Amino acid sequence: MGAREAREDVTVEVREQHRTPLWRNATFLKWLAQLGVLAAVVALFAVLGAQALKNFNQSGISFGWKWLSDPPGISIREGIDTLPDSGVRAIVVGMVNTLRVGVSGILAATILGTLIGIGRLSKNWIVNKLSTVYVESIRNVPLLLQIFFWQALAITLPSLTEADVGTYWFKASNKGFALAWVRTDGGFWPWLLFVLVGLAVARRVFVRRLAHMEATGEETHPILTAIGVVVAFAVVGWFAWPLLRPLAGLWHGLASLFRALPPIVYPAVVALAAVVGAAWWIRSFFESRRTPAGFGKLTDDDWFRVVFAVVAGLAVAAVAFVVGGFELLTPAGDRRTIAELVGIGIANVLDWFGRAFEVTDGTPLVGTRPRVEVRGAGFVNFSTDGIVMSVPFFAVWTGVTLYTASFIAEIVRGGILAVPKGQTEASMALGFRRSQYLRLVILPQAFRIILPPMGNQYLNLMKNTSLGIAVAFPEIIAVGTTILNQTGQSLPVVLVWMGFFLSLSLGISAIVNYYNRKMKIKER
Repeated sequence: MGAREAREDVTVEVREQHRTPLWRNATFLKWLAQLGVLAAVVALFAVLGAQALKNFNQSGISFGWKWLSDPPGISIREGIDTLPDSGVRAIVVGMVNTLRVGVSGILAATILGTLIGIGRLSKNWIVNKLSTVYVESIRNVPLLLQIFFWQALAITLPSLTEADVGTYWFKASNKGFALAWVRTDGGFWPWLLFVLVGLAVARRVFVRRLAHMEATGEETHPILTAIGVVVAFAVVGWFAWPLLRPLAGLWHGLASLFRALPPIVYPAVVALAAVVGAAWWIRSFFESRRTPAGFGKLTDDDWFRVVFAVVAGLAVAAVAFVVGGFELLTPAGDRRTIAELVGIGIANVLDWFGRAFEVTDGTPLVGTRPRVEVRGAGFVNFSTDGIVMSVPFFAVWTGVTLYTASFIAEIVRGGILAVPKGQTEASMALGFRRSQYLRLVILPQAFRIILPPMGNQYLNLMKNTSLGIAVAFPEIIAVGTTILNQTGQSLPVVLVWMGFFLSLSLGISAIVNYYNRKMKIKER
């Protein structure tokens, strides 16, 4: 018993744990490398910019932004302003023309590409083969050649003569394509306010009826109900828009308020938004790391993310104050800071809305039909009624739309094929028709797969609009090239191009990523 009860002394050695030194910390080295690369890139651009300015000075080439306020001395073939009074106005016309082609092309290419992608999977032999021929032929021909083809096809149409003078629903000629259209009239903006309120109400109605349908299984027709709400608000607003005329005083009052604000307010608002945004992100980040028990432990990498968010918010705040203090020469000849120009711009927009709400007659929308008329010196051309699609616009829009739709079709086809076949079999077992299970079962699941590559095609379409310069379409590249030749300011114009397309790309990417996160399957 004594032997059994004998105990041996056990010595436990507790080693003191030391924190890993920074020079051996993988997380620290990773962030240090990233920040080092970022600093190197910024330094490289700073060196290149300084060298470019030095070369310009040695060559006698001026670099500046005065051309933005100077009259460009050019006329633009089509757009919101054919005779711009300043360089910035001319650039805006080019931007709007680019957006006209890009936004409408994205909508049309999405619809056409989706239909063709579904057609490639059709059991109808004719539909299947026609869709295949479309995809394989369109996407394998260079886009620029397609644009030239559509331009050559359009200019072979008959010319307008005095015998064509009259009013039409649709008219095609080598000057373009004119068709009946709806234009805004005096009461459009007050009526639009009714429609926007209707959209907000319709969204809430849609969410509630959809939740009720999912909870009870009762058919509540959420989409039809939401559409009915919007239509009801639109009909009421069509007759009641004059009641909103007193809002004109509110718009003018807000304009006066923005004119009275000190210029320092605008960069301060941007800085405050940056700091609040960083704080909101940090709070959300901490919440995402919290366990169900309410605790959370942050790694070194997490702390570096938090520190980077703080630094980024403070950096944006500092840049806002620096940029807001830059001075520019206005068309009137005086110098104003960017902060002052922002305040003046906001006030002018509010005054414009005030004048829009002061109207006393008219209807929100008016239908117009195109007319062919004889102008000065006997030239026959389309009037400003209806809508006219010029030959360059037609060539660029048709080219980029059909070309992008061929790639979208393959993305849609691949997304549908990626959905498990059992989903189709289960839908057919429940008695769904092909159109029903495509709309209710297959496409909603495929949308999660096709959305990211679809966003890439949207980016490509928007950037491909720059090929419009080849057919004399006045998009931003063509307008900028003309200004460049007039002023010799090559680098500033190129910087404007880069900033514009970068903003478009980031905006489209942000929208696509937002919906991609919304469509992502929620996991535990």
